[in-house]
Amino acid sequence: MNSLRGRELFSYLPAYYETSRVMQSDMEAKGIELDALYQALNSAADQFFVRTATWGLERWEMELGIPTDRNKPIEQRRAVLESKLRGAGTFSGALVKNVAEAYDGGTVEVSFQPEEWGFTVKFVDTLGIPPNLEDLKAAIEEIKPAHLAVAYAFNYLLIRDIHDVMTLGELGQTPLNKFAGGV
Repeated sequence: MNSLRGRELFSYLPAYYETSRVMQSDMEAKGIELDALYQALNSAADQFFVRTATWGLERWEMELGIPTDRNKPIEQRRAVLESKLRGAGTFSGALVKNVAEAYDGGTVEVSFQPEEWGFTVKFVDTLGIPPNLEDLKAAIEEIKPAHLAVAYAFNYLLIRDIHDVMTLGELGQTPLNKFAGGV
């Protein structure tokens, strides 16, 4: 018997059905239907949470007023949604950090320069430019006060960083956009 639920159903039957092909087939058929039902229920439950939603992302985007772009990877769409959900409240460095980390998935530092009427978002453990930067910029523009300017600081690999750390094979497999001056 291939069905998990079919085997479970069969275990509830009296022992004299163990050799009955009719009952085995019946429990297998019912089990397959129950397996499909449980899978559908679990899939529907996943749509209630941004981190697990797939086909329900459009509903989340509609509720939060975010335009749907099916060409973006699901993870980027989830990051936009999570950031929007996190972005409520009084503007602060912690709020910017929370929103930025939802997009990047790594550590972000936020520093304010009050004399310049601005702040900087620095990506600490991400090399190069994060793939979802334009969405992050839009989210930060939405939550920051209009009089503050925002700057972004990125980390790149430098010659001094790779001299004693990376082998030639590792170096050859590292994309150029992770290096300073790389495309």
